[in-house]
Amino acid sequence: MEPVVLVLVIIAAVIAFFAILLSLVPIGLWISAIAAGVKVGLMSLVGMKFRRVEPAKIVNPLIKSIKAGLNVTINQLETHYLAGGNVNKVADALIAAQKARIQLSFETAAAIDLAGRDVLEAVKMSVNPKVIETPIISAVAKDGIEVKAKTKITVRANISRLIGGAGESTIIARVGEGIVTSVGSSESYKEVLENPDLISQTVLKKGLDAGTAFEILSIDIADVDIGRNIGAQLQTDQAEADKKIAQAKAEERRVMAVAREQEMKSNVQEMRAKVVEAEALIPKAMAKAFEQGNLGVLDYYNMKNVIADTQMRESISEAGKASKPQTDKKEK
Repeated sequence: MEPVVLVLVIIAAVIAFFAILLSLVPIGLWISAIAAGVKVGLMSLVGMKFRRVEPAKIVNPLIKSIKAGLNVTINQLETHYLAGGNVNKVADALIAAQKARIQLSFETAAAIDLAGRDVLEAVKMSVNPKVIETPIISAVAKDGIEVKAKTKITVRANISRLIGGAGESTIIARVGEGIVTSVGSSESYKEVLENPDLISQTVLKKGLDAGTAFEILSIDIADVDIGRNIGAQLQTDQAEADKKIAQAKAEERRVMAVAREQEMKSNVQEMRAKVVEAEALIPKAMAKAFEQGNLGVLDYYNMKNVIADTQMRESISEAGKASKPQTDKKEK
């Protein structure tokens, strides 16, 4: 092999070696760490590459933390990254907590971040309280008047209760429950309008922030309005319901009366049928009496005369009853 070719091969090999080295080791990041006074070994950076960890997402937060005077190691940051946490946000939260003189360890910050909460936002909320505005909450006083209230809740994050503590929705729900209870215990809606501060004071005394990730600083009534007359509406609905029940019972009695009337008509028809049946037996009995000699012709005619006399008297009686009302009208 000629010397020139050999030199070219050696140069190519060196270039390839440095290319591979640069792909495995972020030299620029290593130099930045050294310049910042942070000791990061080249083998550690190479190991990150093999563990599929982006070195920049570990080294840059480490430089930031060390410069801020935090006692954080590269192993802690890498472990948190491999667990799926946001290393940069945890580092910013630790720096912000240190500046605000809030006790926050790396383990606590990492646990808060892995729990799905924004640890940096929590630290900021500890320094600068947040105002939560509730929707319009409807409650009814004892006199039946609806009161609509909207409140503003000033809360501060409680770092020690961020893990396992309830969120904003729980605070809003508890405050709403407290407002409903406070208004419901008022004798009249006028008491609520005259002293809306009584609602906030009563609700604030209940300790609604227990078990939550926040500390309630104040509850302010932003707006109070009067709604419907629920008591009157309920009484109207009750009266309407009572009316429908009474109508249903009356209809039931009417149907029973109609059924009873039809039953009585049926009984009358049945009795008339029996009378007709009995009357049909009379001629047969008379014929049998004639045959047996128990009834004579003279007796038969006497009976006919009695029947005719009876019918005549009944006709005269009915004619007298019919003419009597007309006579009374003329006298009047």
